[in-house]
Amino acid sequence: MSSSGPHIRDNSDGTITVQYQPKEVGRHEVLMEHNGAAVNGSPFQCVVDSVGGGYVTAFGKGLVGGQSGESVDFTVVAIQGHSKDLTVNIDGPGKVDLSRKDNPDGSINFSFRPMTPGAYSLNIKYNGKHIKGSPFTAKVSGEGRKRSQLSLGNSSEYNLKIVEANSVNLSGSMKLPDGTVEPIILKKLGDGELGIASFNPKKKGAYKVNIYHDEKPIKGSPYTIDVGDKELGHAAKVHVTGAVTDASANSPNTLEIDTSNAGYGGLSVAIEGGHRSEIDCIEVNDRKYTIQYAPHEPGIYILNIRFADEHIPGSPFLLDVKGNPSGRIRETVQKQMEAAEASSPGKQCTFILKIPGTNPFDMEASITNPDGQTELCDVVDEDDFHYLIHFKPDIEGTHILSVKHKGVHVAGSPFPYSVGHLSQGGAHKVQAGGPGLERGEVGTANDFNIYTREAGPGNLSISIEGSSKSVITLEDRPNGSLGCSYSCKSPGKYGIHIKFDDQHIPGSPFILNVAPDSGEAKSVSVHSLKDRGLQIDKPTTFSVNLNGASGTIHATIRSPTGGHEDCFIQEMDKGCYAVRFIPKENGVHYIDIRLNDAHIPDSPFAIMVGQSGADPALIIATGNGLETGKCSK
Repeated sequence: MSSSGPHIRDNSDGTITVQYQPKEVGRHEVLMEHNGAAVNGSPFQCVVDSVGGGYVTAFGKGLVGGQSGESVDFTVVAIQGHSKDLTVNIDGPGKVDLSRKDNPDGSINFSFRPMTPGAYSLNIKYNGKHIKGSPFTAKVSGEGRKRSQLSLGNSSEYNLKIVEANSVNLSGSMKLPDGTVEPIILKKLGDGELGIASFNPKKKGAYKVNIYHDEKPIKGSPYTIDVGDKELGHAAKVHVTGAVTDASANSPNTLEIDTSNAGYGGLSVAIEGGHRSEIDCIEVNDRKYTIQYAPHEPGIYILNIRFADEHIPGSPFLLDVKGNPSGRIRETVQKQMEAAEASSPGKQCTFILKIPGTNPFDMEASITNPDGQTELCDVVDEDDFHYLIHFKPDIEGTHILSVKHKGVHVAGSPFPYSVGHLSQGGAHKVQAGGPGLERGEVGTANDFNIYTREAGPGNLSISIEGSSKSVITLEDRPNGSLGCSYSCKSPGKYGIHIKFDDQHIPGSPFILNVAPDSGEAKSVSVHSLKDRGLQIDKPTTFSVNLNGASGTIHATIRSPTGGHEDCFIQEMDKGCYAVRFIPKENGVHYIDIRLNDAHIPDSPFAIMVGQSGADPALIIATGNGLETGKCSK
């Protein structure tokens, strides 16, 4: 950093002010120590731009990212007296309210609370022009947040006024005014007549409904639905009153939602926060709904109310839930990891992973050498979801091992594998992945894998913190690999802290939800779910059968960019549900399906929309700068 100073001033109130005068534009770092130790967050990064003979500086963690539902802050320092010429606006996957505080010294404090995970673009302009580094991309995470959802299809049902005695093997499609054909969900309504379970018209005009029995049109098909402004779903015409800003934990909070003048569309209410919430529809009267919800713990929650696939005015709402916090217990195990045995060209190498919930016939692995040549590996299925992956490298250097299930990388993949000399290690080279780092279940073993080969020798510690004591078991494996399994006695939000030589590894701490014993959820099955050939903006439907289980089904879809959307769920028959979603981007999506907040078998389900545009195993970086560096060079 080229600047004069810095100068430190004690503010005599427990805070200090650090001032410096930059001499160059670009990214600067401020290293701050107290009693010889770096303070939390140091080094602090800021971006300096030259404007009108002076400098504009932007800094703060908010320029990089944050957590959904929490305040994200950053500061911009302009030339004193010119702060009015500075403007900031934010674009992203969800709307945000930006607060601004102008200080007498020329600095401006900005803060916003993102409610939806994803990438936000922070546009910082001086006199209408972007400062250096703008727009900044802030990545907002949604890890560790639990969603509780209630889907109500009454307002999207359309009665076709058809009496069809035999509703078995009925199928239907709808031709939209623009000529597009979409599948529809048919169901018997309360009066015994046939209807469309989810009718969400987006345009005015004639909709042609074709209904088939055993692939043959039924009598009277096709049927025409004329849609005018009155029938179009208008989220802006939905009115809500009640507890949309303040709520109480563990007690009923009431919402009154009126959709009577909003046209046709499905209504969904979802609450996202650090803990689960109970949501229930108490009363339905002429498309007016009384909803009650009760968060399990205090904190900041997000209330999403959507109608016809759009947020209603004011949604998502920020809920401030009051109450007393619960106590948490931490359990820690440690293991001294020895240096892995060096591999050499022509020598057989073995890599071991445990991946519960996978099918051996859908597993594949490949190794890519430093020259970019890829070969398939031998994958041997062992007991209890263990896989032995054998390969024989032919040259020295860093190889890339890709392990996939149904064509999608398993958690942690791809893995670097050095042949010959092992380069300098560290905590940043430790990798961890597996279902046990994404979710857990009470009373059962939750597994994940830890890969330390490239990190070298060091002390590995694993701490699990939550509402009950966790029993942690380690499984020794050769070649710098380790298996970890844990079990908990009570459900709730848990944190898994993985450190290597007292440094957090990438992604740590992992925040996840441990669900109650899945019990009946183990009997739930999914049918007609396509995991390939899906397209953007094309509705996709599959069915979920409870097979005698009882409870509430929730389904959400996670997009490649980190967004979360609720799937539309409609009961077709007792114990049988239709689930509908519309993907908005290409890439691998994950569908989480839960019964009473417990994942059903094989959930989350990986699906591919369009073509996979990126594969991390195909990216190769080389150069001495990846290992060592010198200042000013």
